[in-house]
Amino acid sequence: MASSKEIVKELLALADIEINGSRPFDIQVLDDRFYNRVLEDRNLGLGEAYMDGWWNCEAIDELICKILQADLESKLNLKLKINAGLELGKSKIKSLLNPQSIARVKKDVPAHYNLGNELFTAMLDKNMAYSCGYFQDEVHEDLERAQDAKLDLVCRKLDLKPGERVLDIGCGWASFILYAAEHFGVSCDGLTLSSEQMKLGEERIKEAGLQDKVHFILEDYRLYKPEQPYDKLCSIGMFEHVGPKNYQDYFKAASGFLKDNGTFLLHTIGHNITTDDADPWITKYIFPNGYIPSMAQVTSALEGYFIVDDVQNIGVHYDYTLMAWFKNFDKAWDRIQKEYPNKYDERFYRMWKYYLLSCAGAFRARDIHVWQFVLRKKPLDYNPASRSA
Repeated sequence: MASSKEIVKELLALADIEINGSRPFDIQVLDDRFYNRVLEDRNLGLGEAYMDGWWNCEAIDELICKILQADLESKLNLKLKINAGLELGKSKIKSLLNPQSIARVKKDVPAHYNLGNELFTAMLDKNMAYSCGYFQDEVHEDLERAQDAKLDLVCRKLDLKPGERVLDIGCGWASFILYAAEHFGVSCDGLTLSSEQMKLGEERIKEAGLQDKVHFILEDYRLYKPEQPYDKLCSIGMFEHVGPKNYQDYFKAASGFLKDNGTFLLHTIGHNITTDDADPWITKYIFPNGYIPSMAQVTSALEGYFIVDDVQNIGVHYDYTLMAWFKNFDKAWDRIQKEYPNKYDERFYRMWKYYLLSCAGAFRARDIHVWQFVLRKKPLDYNPASRSA
């Protein structure tokens, strides 16, 4: 019977990855417990072993890309069928629950977004946009321009007009609502569950002098009852927190927020296939109870509430965005750690590095994507040019 070390080495070789090899994407194993941990806990074990310093790699992004392109997880399942059966059982139990209930998301969402504004300020662009950019430069490194271009693209797809009222579900640090108010003359309300985001977002609104046009609302979308419907609706990078059991209720609520002739721009990460579970490492350490939908899940849930006018896949740009975020984070790390030594330690650095670079690899492998849906409650009597590419 093959040892755990032999099984892991054989699997990685299928992706042209060598243990203790000399290429940037090769894994350097520093603790032989790594092999059993990966076989027993799969993605969770790989990430935790990195956090614990059991292995290193110069190019984690390329390593993960190669692992996904070679579909090593399914090949591992063929070798260890009993483990695959146990994982399936866990998924079936979880599918009976609603991990994105109102009570649960009040704890889960702030767990990530309240990590500290100092961390996100160092990592993100001037807009504080924590979602996929839209790169126009050939080297894909100008994060500021990419986020401006993404926000402009969203505003043009919504066909914003001066004086319109806009709602942003999951508004972050006010990146979209500030940009839309400043550049398109609209009034915006933003829903959030993060007090940290709201605190910094309101400071940014005050600095921009837009307190009369841009407002934060600390509320779950399921409990929000606007006095009157909005002209336009936007949600960027929030749908991943909704959960499949709540998709239809989400679109029902969104439809209720809009006027009959309103337009909804939904920007979400998407998966190639419908699956019962989320990545266990991401769920445990980054986004508790997050879930990436498939195209089928999105379109099935919106049926009866919206028609799809346009869909664009900009997922390749998230690879570039995540690499830019890591560059900023890595550059600022020494300063952040010195200023907040009890908050951000070396294990946090390895966790955050693994998060950013492994996700970049997943987008590079086209295992996951970013979709922008333009949705309407009823067909328009004209066809606006919604995007340039």
